[in-house]
Amino acid sequence: MIYINDRLDELDLAAVLPLLSEQRREQVLRFKHEAGQRQCAAAYLLLMQGLREEYAITDKPVFEYGEHGKPVMVGLPHIHFNLSHCREAAVCMLADRPVGVDIETIRDYKESLVRYTMSDAELQQIQAADRPDVEFTRLWTQKEAVLKQAGTGIRTDMKTVLTGVEHVQTVVCEEKGYVYSVVY
Repeated sequence: MIYINDRLDELDLAAVLPLLSEQRREQVLRFKHEAGQRQCAAAYLLLMQGLREEYAITDKPVFEYGEHGKPVMVGLPHIHFNLSHCREAAVCMLADRPVGVDIETIRDYKESLVRYTMSDAELQQIQAADRPDVEFTRLWTQKEAVLKQAGTGIRTDMKTVLTGVEHVQTVVCEEKGYVYSVVY
């Protein structure tokens, strides 16, 4: 199941901090700016919502981390999840198998980054698109979601990440300025 909050400006940070686990509260407060704190808190709140609604779990989840930083909920290894956030929104995905999700702000892209991260076919897709910035962001979120599902993190050869990948869904919200992709 996918949970999203794209009204981060409405989040009362002071009110929600006590609702977070101590571990997550510390992580939230490491962000220098309140916007980053809200994003991080919102993603965790979505996880708590999903656990309540889908599994009737009301405990505050605590994480342990894999070799490349992928979180797993302590005591709940059978529930797979992934979190992501950007300036405009936070997203959480829960499932009974490994999942990946990434959300990004639609923004101008740098040609050097496109050439470094996209295959020739992907580069052609971006250049042919009505909105190259949206197409780049769409492909980027797909790649990050795939890597997050695998738990490997960003790797050096980004051009081949989507080769042979199935079950990727992408949502573009131009009105609010973000794109997210999920892999299951």
